[in-house]
Order: sequence, then C-alpha cells, then structure tokens
Amino acid sequence: MPTLHVELFEGRSEQQKAALAHKLTAACVEVLGGSGDSVDVIFVDVSRHNWATGGVLWSTKSAPRPTP
Repeated sequence: MPTLHVELFEGRSEQQKAALAHKLTAACVEVLGGSGDSVDVIFVDVSRHNWATGGVLWSTKSAPRPTP
C-alpha cells in the first residue's frame, strides 16, 4: 500500500491532521483495496517563508482569510 506525503503550511491542528489522515486512508482502501493498516501518511509542516508559488513567497502575501 502507499505512503502519502502531505505538505501543508504549518499551523494545522493535530485534530485536522488526524481527520485528513483518516479520510486519505479510507480513500486508498476504497480505490486500491487492502488494509488501512498498511497506509502511511506523512505530514510535513512548511513555513510560509519556505514556500513560493509563481515566484512569490507566501510569507509576503496577505494573511490567509479564516474559513467559515
């Protein structure tokens, strides 16, 4: 089964990561078969000053808006 590497801006809670890991694992089992026990999810927290899109660091962009 797969090992999934998920890169996110830092600041997500442990509960959010747990929920995402659960859903990703369920999707892998549904699509690929096998056991959820064999799916690994690795989270990498990245600072906004270490991530750029379109040549612009995210740390220089406006603050993110809260989700409703």
